[in-house]
Amino acid sequence: MKIDSNGVHIHVRELGFDSAETPALVFLHYWGGSSRTWDDVIAALPNVYRTIAPDHRGWGDSDQPASGYALADLADDARRVIDALAPRRFVLIGHSMGGKVAQLLASRRPQGLAGLVLVAPSPPVPLSLPPEALAAMEGAYTSRASVEATLDGMLSARPLSPARRQQVIDDSLRGAAAAKTAWPRATSQEDISREVASIEVPTLVIAGELDRVDSVATLEAELLPRVPQAVMHVLPGTGHLSPLESPDEIATLIHAFTQRLGSSQR
Repeated sequence: MKIDSNGVHIHVRELGFDSAETPALVFLHYWGGSSRTWDDVIAALPNVYRTIAPDHRGWGDSDQPASGYALADLADDARRVIDALAPRRFVLIGHSMGGKVAQLLASRRPQGLAGLVLVAPSPPVPLSLPPEALAAMEGAYTSRASVEATLDGMLSARPLSPARRQQVIDDSLRGAAAAKTAWPRATSQEDISREVASIEVPTLVIAGELDRVDSVATLEAELLPRVPQAVMHVLPGTGHLSPLESPDEIATLIHAFTQRLGSSQR
């Protein structure tokens, strides 16, 4: 389905139905990915959840505007998707760039938000990389060869299945040019460290032990002290693409987290 967000049509994949017992799960993907990034995680969850997975603008089957890729734009899109689909309660789950978007949206305290799960999230402070590394990021998704080099050199620590490897390549290449350059040039440099102090829901941070993008040490220093109630779980032998590398483990952690939320917020 497509949902309008200020004239930009956001593609959403939805499964299941609202339940009084369990919150809906809203999944936000990484820079270069799509809603498909979450397929294996969603498949590994117990069949009790309503799941909502949009493609960020510029990625997947969503519209590809020439501008409008700030964190606020992406958070506004996610909020409009949630408002349109109207889950009674929901847990917001974001990976990498989607994790930073989720932090900003959670800081706005949207009605119905029960919890926050940040998977290999970009921290709320500006991404700290030398200029040459940022320049390399801008060219990461320009060709099959560059995507494969990025996948093997930075994103993954475990080999992906041939089908999932091809999915990563396809998703990376089909993104809008503006979306590919906005993150390294501008969006990753946004500082929302003051905003995230307003997050008031339980927060689970899932880090990859071998993540070379948003390392355990970075998250311990730059995210955990800033997000109230945040606790971290480290996935052994896992890199940055943890939803593709360790989907069963992530599904188990998400399910346990939602179970711990209890009935007090229903």
